[in-house]
Amino acid sequence: MKRDYYEILGISRTATEIEIKSAYRKLALQYHPDRNPNNPEAEEKFKEASEAYSVLCDAEKRAAYDRFGHAAVGNAGAGGFNPFASGDFSDIFGDIFSDLFGMGPSTGQRRSRAQRGADLRADLTLEFQEAVFGKKTEIKFRRQERCDTCRGSGITPGKSATTCAACGGRGQLRFQQGFFTVSRTCHHCSGTGQVVSDPCRACHGQGRVMREHTKEISVPAGVEDGTRIRYQEEGEAGLNGGPSGDLYVVLHVKEHEFFEREGTNLHCAIPISFPQAALGTELAIPTLEGEHTLKIPAGTQSGDELKIKGKGVPVLQGRGRGDLIVTVIVQTPTKLSKRQRELLEELAGSTQIENKPTSRTFFSKMKEMFE
Repeated sequence: MKRDYYEILGISRTATEIEIKSAYRKLALQYHPDRNPNNPEAEEKFKEASEAYSVLCDAEKRAAYDRFGHAAVGNAGAGGFNPFASGDFSDIFGDIFSDLFGMGPSTGQRRSRAQRGADLRADLTLEFQEAVFGKKTEIKFRRQERCDTCRGSGITPGKSATTCAACGGRGQLRFQQGFFTVSRTCHHCSGTGQVVSDPCRACHGQGRVMREHTKEISVPAGVEDGTRIRYQEEGEAGLNGGPSGDLYVVLHVKEHEFFEREGTNLHCAIPISFPQAALGTELAIPTLEGEHTLKIPAGTQSGDELKIKGKGVPVLQGRGRGDLIVTVIVQTPTKLSKRQRELLEELAGSTQIENKPTSRTFFSKMKEMFE
């Protein structure tokens, strides 16, 4: 069976785009075939990491993989998988080749192109009921936004950049060394091919400024602990006209006092006395929406489960609700009055139970209920 893509890259399922790229770049450098000649194991690990990255770096493929696993993305590594086919891989491999051989696009060249802004993560803690029924709230976070003064150019309004005289606007300087021509990043313009003599004072020539941003968050009913909500282009502004990154809001749900959640169902346990179990009764059971009258049938056994339909968790992005499952635990009194003992002795004399051995499974289940 295929290994989990997150496990391959050594990242969590809530990892940001930057964390994914960083993890893959580290593995690609470690297992690249040019660094490990005639090493089939390293080559296989390189292909495995590249396949994982090809899925997790794509937002749509990642969402499908998170829901349905490998079946949702097919065999991403089949058919001669080519990591250079996407722009993301081209950028990353430019870095890798530069580290391996001192070649590939220079840092200055990469900066001169439009770059997508970084993804951001914000954490939001919810009460148990808020996760069940949904909530609208606001979060505040800091992000790099486009400078309004220079409109992201980094140049003082009314001024313009000039062509670098040292490299003629190419961004690189060429030197002849024997039979070879070597290109190096122009240190005058840092590879951009242009020189800014009047940088914007508001952003110090960066084209972006750090600001605090407030975002209204609509949490849908039925979310679980660890759910991620993605807001496209709500991350940091891009560079040189590039698109903004995304904002990922990670939800953390507090535990309830006595309800436990399993999917869309809620579970709780309720103690009853032996007479209530034997004779039957009606009890007021708390739910997330108030009390509910639950009928305990006569002859109820300890460990029996009674279902209250429609009192569970709403189906996320769907219709209907789960159920509330109540486990009944018959409690044995530890202290008896004289009259109580007399009544129980009288009952014991008139009750015949065949004490036959039963399977260990039964006792294991009973032990778990009382732990």
